[in-house]
Amino acid sequence: MVGYDNCPDYAPAFGYIGAASCMILANFGSAWGTWQAGLGVCKMGVDYPKGVIKNIVPIVMAGVLGIYGLIVAVILTQAIRPPNADQTTSYSMYNGYAHLAAGLCCGVSCLAAGGTIGVIGDAGVQGFGLRASGGKRAWSSDDGGDGDVGMGGNSEAVNAEAANKLYVGLLIMLIFSEALALYGLIVALILSQHQYACE
Repeated sequence: MVGYDNCPDYAPAFGYIGAASCMILANFGSAWGTWQAGLGVCKMGVDYPKGVIKNIVPIVMAGVLGIYGLIVAVILTQAIRPPNADQTTSYSMYNGYAHLAAGLCCGVSCLAAGGTIGVIGDAGVQGFGLRASGGKRAWSSDDGGDGDVGMGGNSEAVNAEAANKLYVGLLIMLIFSEALALYGLIVALILSQHQYACE
């Protein structure tokens, strides 16, 4: 059959594998980052409850990774053509390999970015809470009694300034971690545009 070597009936399987792997890996990276950073925010909230809302940024950035996977998966599934009435397909192996590469490119990039965001977010928000609170627990008394005495007795203004400097560094690291997934998304969109159809 003419064109069968380029457009076999199993070619769409590669496209669907690419779309599924993109969605699964991106969601796994998003869940991983949310889980790891969420634990850090909860631990930090015990020592410094006022900083919980401010330090929710890593969780939001991890959640965006799932959207990247959704975008690419939808584009790939819409590009897969159904078989013809005579059980032939115009969807080529070239398309299947391109869509598989696009799905893996975005999915693995989001997985790596999710792990990075989670680890950085966990350590960063806990460090921010420790610095902002001066090492004191939220429930400790301020009268110098049996509670924690803090880190050298620094004033609240000095602690806040030091914590804000740490927060800026945390945001920069999170932005570059998110960029890993963005690079994968861009390349996946370019790969998804490569088309070859059997007539």
